[in-house]
Amino acid sequence: MYHLAIDIGASSGRHILACVENGKILTEEVYRFENGYTIENGALVWDIESLFENVKNGIKKCGDLGKIPATIAIDTWGVDYVLLDENRKEIAPCMCYRDSSTQSCVSAVKELCPDLYEKTGIQTQSFNTIYQLYRDRLSGKLEGARHFLMMPEYLSFKLTGEIKNEYTNATTTNLVNAKSNTWDGEVLERLGIDKAIFKPLSNPTELVGRFTKEVEAEMGFDADVIFCPSHDTASAVLACPVAEGGVYISSGTWSLMGCELKEACTVKKAEEANFTNEGGIEYRYRFLKNIMGMWLFQGLRKSLDKKYTYDEMMEMAKKSTYTKTFDPNDARLTAPKDMLLAIRACLGEDADIKDVLRATYHSLAKAYKKTVEEIEGITGISTTNIAVVGGGSRDRYLNELIKEYTGKKVYAGPVEATAIGNILSQLMYSDKNMTVEKARELVKISFSIQEV
Repeated sequence: MYHLAIDIGASSGRHILACVENGKILTEEVYRFENGYTIENGALVWDIESLFENVKNGIKKCGDLGKIPATIAIDTWGVDYVLLDENRKEIAPCMCYRDSSTQSCVSAVKELCPDLYEKTGIQTQSFNTIYQLYRDRLSGKLEGARHFLMMPEYLSFKLTGEIKNEYTNATTTNLVNAKSNTWDGEVLERLGIDKAIFKPLSNPTELVGRFTKEVEAEMGFDADVIFCPSHDTASAVLACPVAEGGVYISSGTWSLMGCELKEACTVKKAEEANFTNEGGIEYRYRFLKNIMGMWLFQGLRKSLDKKYTYDEMMEMAKKSTYTKTFDPNDARLTAPKDMLLAIRACLGEDADIKDVLRATYHSLAKAYKKTVEEIEGITGISTTNIAVVGGGSRDRYLNELIKEYTGKKVYAGPVEATAIGNILSQLMYSDKNMTVEKARELVKISFSIQEV
């Protein structure tokens, strides 16, 4: 039996086909495509038509290979969404979270909802869904909206015709109550956002639906489309071999660093340190902090006209003796036209390229060290090890620096943690005896995990 994970990040998407043979998960990448925001009338927006075409193209590839998936699930980045009107048509444009138009909304929302963190447990970030929706309310865009779908839900809707909302990604909106695990009607009312556009929250491993007749005819087969933990970090953490006393870093465009809790931690210290309590599978909380991650290196490589590979950039950094660092979450680094110039501005000087690269590595490691200390201080957990998963786990130098700065044991892998977590949820849908614990053991058996 085949299962297809469609894993879409802010910079690329991939279709990973999987099956279980001899007690191990076997995976095969069948399709990959580029993703990224475009600029439309000065705004940063997503090309959702292209996204859906790529989703379909990857599914068709399975048919071409004669490997028909029984189940399909989609995960993407969080916070962004598509609004549909009464005819279930898209209300354009679909804004990208990196657009600066939400920054002016933060103080207004805080005035209306001074207890927002206590209610939702989500860290303040100007791009959070709550600020995007408040912007859309002020502009009048919400007036014609009848349905709210986050990106994975929208793509699932396009495949099945079913309009549903999924729990883990919904928590990234800053609109889900951390105690009831449902949309917070009081917050929505204060902001003047109609609760009717939201559906009751479905959990990961639940069925969305089957292909529409049109999609089935185009694909040449039918399949169950299910909800995985549709926020990519929630899927990555499901696949993360978190040991006792362990924290994780889901290392991709963002570095999501945290631990897994059974209850949300909304104490004042957590709010002051800007930690978030995002939903995971089985209502496990991902108590974590968002740190700018590989986005910095992606931007630097672009600034350098991609004339260096990531490995070459790593070697350049290792040859530098530069000591200055900067805050990786500096607002100037969110969506700069030139990352090299932006980081030089953060450093306050026109540093050499190799020095900028070294500063970037050490700034990230320094941020991880501080975050570990904050986790220990806030939760009382004594951490001993760090599991680094995702594409960034391939960066040997960064892994070594994490070990050096934190003094913890560091384990790297699996690289495709997000897609693997997506697949695990499909296995749990197909086999009701598959628990989270069994799923994580399956990861350890199936994939390479190396101590640094």
